[in-house]
Amino acid sequence: MTTPVAGFIGLGRMGMPMSQRLLAAGRRLAVWGRTPGKLVPAVDAGATVAATPAALARGAEIVMLCVSDTDAVEEVVFGADGIAAGAGPGKLLVDHSSVHPLRTRALAARLEEDTGMVWVDAPVSGGEDGARDGRLIVMAGGEATALDRVRPLIGAYATQITHMGPVGAGQACKMCNQLIIGAEIAAIAEALNFAARFGVEAARLSDCLAGGWADSAVLQNHARRMAAGDYRTGGSAHTMLKDMTIACDMGRATGTPMPVTGLVAALYELAVAQGLADAGQIAPMRLYRDGPV
Repeated sequence: MTTPVAGFIGLGRMGMPMSQRLLAAGRRLAVWGRTPGKLVPAVDAGATVAATPAALARGAEIVMLCVSDTDAVEEVVFGADGIAAGAGPGKLLVDHSSVHPLRTRALAARLEEDTGMVWVDAPVSGGEDGARDGRLIVMAGGEATALDRVRPLIGAYATQITHMGPVGAGQACKMCNQLIIGAEIAAIAEALNFAARFGVEAARLSDCLAGGWADSAVLQNHARRMAAGDYRTGGSAHTMLKDMTIACDMGRATGTPMPVTGLVAALYELAVAQGLADAGQIAPMRLYRDGPV
């Protein structure tokens, strides 16, 4: 008996290792991308290439996305030769992108009304290392039965899959994830800067606080990098600014005060404006390197 065909769109720094883990698990996978050369590692691992998102959707029971932002999701689903053109009842769309919760709900309702295809929003956390090693965590929104259908596939690259509610709930939880990380990065940057100016060996702060209540993956990873003068990370300041902006917008939409998130968003916006936000840089770390700007 052959395994169901899945489709994957968005083979970037996260999507590629996720797709490769699906292939390594023996899943039949079709892929699509605007730049064919970027698909080569997946093709070498056994994936087939679809001519368009619509063609991919016609041949796949489950279509997975991991693209840059909400506009990119809408374009690949409803644009010319998009997924909607090949969708139908019984098919599932699983969106691993980090995008706007309210727009996700609107897009999901439109797709199901127009085609019968059901939407599961399933953003991830864990970074490139987590994707490569199969240790991602997934926060999911949508019908529980739909999520259960895709758990065996998602399990190829995730160790934890939590159903958080209806469509959009997964994206809301991802924004919680991002606003917490953003605040941590900014606070740790201040702490390291203060420690160094007081004469403390700031590079040892992560060791000093390990195991205490201030300990975290962010402290052990990003703080060590900044203390060593390495401001790179797997993502980009532009991506974090995008997520902080969504979080602030959701705060306004729900009447939730977000003074800390607003300040962190302003720090990222300032870093981008000052040209400190090259791909892979942790913006507040750069701002605090020589003291607050």
